[in-house]
Amino acid sequence: MSNPLTESAAAAVSPRRATSWQAALLLAGSCMPVMGSVLITPILPQLSEHFGSVPGAEVLVPMIVAIPALMIAVFAPFAGQIVDRLGRRNLLVIAMVAYALAGTAPAYLESLQSILLSRVLVGVCEAAIMTACTTLIVDYFHQPERRNRYLGLQTVATTLGATAFIVIGGALGVGGWHTPFWMYSVAIVLAVLMVVSLWEPTREGSTDSHVAADEKARIPWGRIGVPLAVTLFGGFTFYVMVIEASYLVVGTGVSADDTGTIGLMAAIASLATAAGAFTFARVARLQAKVLLPAAFGLQAVGMIVIWLAGSSFAGVGVGAVIASAGSGLLLPTLLTWTIAPLRFEERGRATGMWNSAFFLGQFLTPLLMGGFTAAAGGLTVAVGVVGVAAAVMGLGLAVALRRREATAPVLA
Repeated sequence: MSNPLTESAAAAVSPRRATSWQAALLLAGSCMPVMGSVLITPILPQLSEHFGSVPGAEVLVPMIVAIPALMIAVFAPFAGQIVDRLGRRNLLVIAMVAYALAGTAPAYLESLQSILLSRVLVGVCEAAIMTACTTLIVDYFHQPERRNRYLGLQTVATTLGATAFIVIGGALGVGGWHTPFWMYSVAIVLAVLMVVSLWEPTREGSTDSHVAADEKARIPWGRIGVPLAVTLFGGFTFYVMVIEASYLVVGTGVSADDTGTIGLMAAIASLATAAGAFTFARVARLQAKVLLPAAFGLQAVGMIVIWLAGSSFAGVGVGAVIASAGSGLLLPTLLTWTIAPLRFEERGRATGMWNSAFFLGQFLTPLLMGGFTAAAGGLTVAVGVVGVAAAVMGLGLAVALRRREATAPVLA
């Protein structure tokens, strides 16, 4: 005869198994930082016109888009500390609610300074959301096959989400520049679903690897230092095509007013990024020692093709697709390489540091590309230079990872 007390105790420590529903919520949450960056790009001209009389508006208006990425870079490590010490789920839910409140604020604000302040708060919330979502994906799906599938799908979701949010932002912008900001309220709906459907992973209820009970959990710099440095560079190369694609198209002779052609090229490149990310789960068994050189190699080939193509629209298109496919493969590979080997108590802080490195690369991209373009005498040449740098990085990693495979398996 079964003992109810024994069965109850066993159920209490039995790990809950996440399903595709939990994955869908975390993937949707991961799209919030992307929405924060791209949703309002179609209304930037309206904002520039509306705030044209404000001193420094030519710099401050673009910062409405750029500030959240900088805040992620600055605050993601702090979010990682909170995630490891106070929990993942509660931080995520609180950040989603705060994100909705801060994100919708410009819908009724009229001061450029107050809008910028609200965007700072949006970025802080995004740091917490991205760190918590990514950490929970690895917590819930730490089995390699499931983890790799959903980390790949995270890039697919955010990439396709970016394309959709641009379209939505443009459509809502017809009603005035205030209107698109109401889209941020969708985070409230997701927060309610997360309260009902997500749970806080615990040491007792997880089959994951853990820090020993008598060991203090620290940031494992020896394991993540090199991956973080490569991620910073990868964040830069990832966003080169995202930011510069429209300018490259215009450089081939397409009119800047031909938004249909420019948008089509951006959409095709975005789909190539999603396709590259989608293949990650199928090829993840090859590990970082193969995938990182391959991803940087594809970026290098695509960017060098753009360099050689010059003013050829077809050449720019082919190069953008190749480079974007490499970017799609690169992102989940970098994340898995950095985070997957870590133990439960280390994972939140390391994920925060990873997000910080990647989004710092995003923030630096327009600054670096501006300098490279001025020094090289043209955008296509500057893109080619970045392609050469990506090739060097890929070759360097191919050699270093194979040499250290036996003595430092975390890097392989």
